Amino acid sequence: MAEGAVVVEEERAGHSGENPDPRVGELGAAVSRLRRELAGHPAPLPDRDAAEDELAALDAMARAGQPDVSRLRRSLLLVAGAVGSVSALAPALGAVRTAVDSFGGLPEQAPAPAVPDGAEVPRPREGGRGAANGERA
Repeated sequence: MAEGAVVVEEERAGHSGENPDPRVGELGAAVSRLRRELAGHPAPLPDRDAAEDELAALDAMARAGQPDVSRLRRSLLLVAGAVGSVSALAPALGAVRTAVDSFGGLPEQAPAPAVPDGAEVPRPREGGRGAANGERA
């Protein structure tokens, strides 16, 4: 095989580094499985095209080798919204979720500001009632 062909094949498989991340392979396998199962699912799904587009995006990120966690999670959310109610696809969707979760959480958000001693913290209203209805907390 020609040298250039080896490099292209390694990049396509997501192994373009000395230490390939096994999570990337798991993500690619889980996405491939869900794509196959979605393609074979006979029922019409109103958001099938959206799910297929996001699965293609997930596949591309897996092939690139170092996916962006926030983008992975966004794509997972869109796919879950599109096919989440189809019980036949639940195991494959769960495998994609597990693979995405293996990349960890989103970057830490700034902590909530500290409340000075003695300051009142507003409580959330329950049941949509409250000051808007003329009631006091």
